[in-house]
Amino acid sequence: MTVHRIGLVVPSSNVTVETEVPALLARHADARFSFHSSRMRMHTVSPEQLRAMNAQRERCVGELADAGVDALLYACLVAVMAQGPGEHRRTEDAVTAQLAAAGQRPAVLSSAGALVQALAALGASRIALVTPYLRPLAQQVVDYLQSEGFDVLDWAALEVADNAEVGCIPGDRVMAAARGLDLSGADALVISACVQMPSLDLVGPAGEEFGLPVLSAATAGAYGLLRHLGLTAVLPGAGQLLAAGPSARSGRAAGPARPSRS
Repeated sequence: MTVHRIGLVVPSSNVTVETEVPALLARHADARFSFHSSRMRMHTVSPEQLRAMNAQRERCVGELADAGVDALLYACLVAVMAQGPGEHRRTEDAVTAQLAAAGQRPAVLSSAGALVQALAALGASRIALVTPYLRPLAQQVVDYLQSEGFDVLDWAALEVADNAEVGCIPGDRVMAAARGLDLSGADALVISACVQMPSLDLVGPAGEEFGLPVLSAATAGAYGLLRHLGLTAVLPGAGQLLAAGPSARSGRAAGPARPSRS
């Protein structure tokens, strides 16, 4: 069975992305994955700490280059979106260039770019979202998505600044926030616009309850990784995005997959 090495650049206080993304990809019918992380120090989700965290990117990418990964996910959505429109492209290009200078060409994506791609794959133009952030940062996420051409009809900010606490937000609080949104006219609901806020168990039930496609930063990341690796983007129990492997209609095209290990 083919094994693909996945590199994850994550905030030091994040304990969710290394749980949910592996759990999702473990459901793939035709491939196996190993996961290799490098961590950037960050505890409080604030503009200052996000900028300081991003400044550690080159060290983390260098560490993952040593592991010879097949794909690399820069896994902090708000750290990218808070830097202004188009930042996911600049970040992905910088990481790609750093790896190329080291003689490596893995697939590179960010959680921010993966969410943009996933929404485009669903054909969603009118969306709603739940975020854990303080309102000013949540507004930056909304503004970022709107700069990418999406109409954010309604959104919720759970106002949690401590990133460790974000990883402990209970599912019933997330669902309560989603139920409080005006979803009339929405094409999709982002149940968690954050790779640290747990949501994997909510995607399926929320889709059934609200009657529209539901995705999260984690399911979008898994979808993006599969597409960039040239693998079928179908995972059971992960919502409409991964139910039939829709093809993205816009965004960065997947590059050629690297030779895999068996």
